[in-house]
Amino acid sequence: MTTTSDIEHMISRVALGDRTAFSNLYDATSAKLLGVALRVLNNRASAEDVLQETFMKVWRYADRYSRNGMSPMTWLITIARNTAIDRLRATKDESDVADVMDTMPSSGPTPEQSAIASSEAGRIMGCMEQLDDDKRDAVRGAYLDGLSYADLAARFDVPLNTMRTWLRRSLISLRECMSQ
Repeated sequence: MTTTSDIEHMISRVALGDRTAFSNLYDATSAKLLGVALRVLNNRASAEDVLQETFMKVWRYADRYSRNGMSPMTWLITIARNTAIDRLRATKDESDVADVMDTMPSSGPTPEQSAIASSEAGRIMGCMEQLDDDKRDAVRGAYLDGLSYADLAARFDVPLNTMRTWLRRSLISLRECMSQ
């Protein structure tokens, strides 16, 4: 489990040119940063390119990160998000796409897919409502807000292993509810 102070330490070591710390930082944060880039770009190949650019920037500018009370993940996510947005802007076609929009098939879901997704969402929400308030909020924090187990344990003032148990049991309950 990588803590905030571990990530801060890795960033400070990267600022000194420590390749091992850079590798460890990549291992600890790359999945989350790839998710950020993927959310902005909706294209895995482009998101992977952005992830590479992000870590090149981290290598170059790690000395600019200072411990100012902000989360080091916030700093890293900001770099990834801004890099992804820059990529999106750079690849945006300057031509008028309104002319071709009429001939292109819709990339969104079909009416049938929308109805099924809406039904499933309703079922999931119903199952979530069956969980205790704290457990429901923990599941939302972990799987919708992307909070770590450690962050959730601190938020709910419970030991880390208790948080893991809450989430595991809540997911089992949700799976059972959804299978009915």
